[in-house]
Amino acid sequence: MTMNLTWIDDFMALAASGNFSRAAEERHMTQPAFSRRIRALEEWLGVDLFDRNTQPARVTPAGEWFRKAAQDLQAHVTRVPLEARAVAEASSRTLRLAATHALSFTFLPRWLHTLEQRLPVGPVQLDSDVHEKCEALLLKGQVQFVLTHGHASVRGALDEAGYPFAVLGSDRLLPVSAPDAGGAPMHRLVEDTVGGVEVAGKLLTYGFESGIGRLLRELKGAPYARLAAQAGMTAQLASVLRTMAMDGRGLAWLPEILVSSDLASGRLVLAAGPAWTIDLALRLYRDRGALGEAADAFWAAASQATG
Repeated sequence: MTMNLTWIDDFMALAASGNFSRAAEERHMTQPAFSRRIRALEEWLGVDLFDRNTQPARVTPAGEWFRKAAQDLQAHVTRVPLEARAVAEASSRTLRLAATHALSFTFLPRWLHTLEQRLPVGPVQLDSDVHEKCEALLLKGQVQFVLTHGHASVRGALDEAGYPFAVLGSDRLLPVSAPDAGGAPMHRLVEDTVGGVEVAGKLLTYGFESGIGRLLRELKGAPYARLAAQAGMTAQLASVLRTMAMDGRGLAWLPEILVSSDLASGRLVLAAGPAWTIDLALRLYRDRGALGEAADAFWAAASQATG
């Protein structure tokens, strides 16, 4: 048997008067129907709430306990719509954003700060993950926006599904390595006279959930696939490969936005010619459905702002 919330109002009406007929009239039903509902409540609880041997019926000790519990339940039920509206209002003000790890702690904080000069940005709920997981969050409607790297020649799941995006800025994938004692790259790409390429040293590559890895595979094709087949280490995150590259463990393609300070300080150096640099866009995808007032304002401002 399942508890029916209307039984609480039935109980309170009878507890107030002790008179079944009067309580049934107050609850707009016949006395037999009312009595069945009181009995159903007692059966659900497994106790007698009223002593029916007295006139008027008296509330039992268990009934007195339930009276307090019923009052608390009624008060809570009364608050539910108000609390639901408060949650909905807070949710409508909260921007739900997913971003790849690399952009979460490089581009995103500075870009949000710039955007806040033009628009009051409310609470932000940020999910930081690999590209594939960020795409999935938007496809499932669990976030309103996704920030990631993109390229006009590479279509991802969001592009195939028709999700609109705004270009917020640009970045480059750079082949980099730690320097040797003379300042030259410890690991570097070497091209032969017939267009073949190999790594003099070791290569660090991305796993298949990585958006940067997908861009490399799509844009550099078979030559990169041959290099990746002999990789010394694979990881999903650019931040992990950056650490490994600085430790001298191999050559890695890393976003310039992530390694600009490392290049400026000499902790990393370029390890291939300009042909192996890849220009990328920083894209903000949005849900295809209605966003709400706060998210619509955020999208309008974001569409006009550049990183």
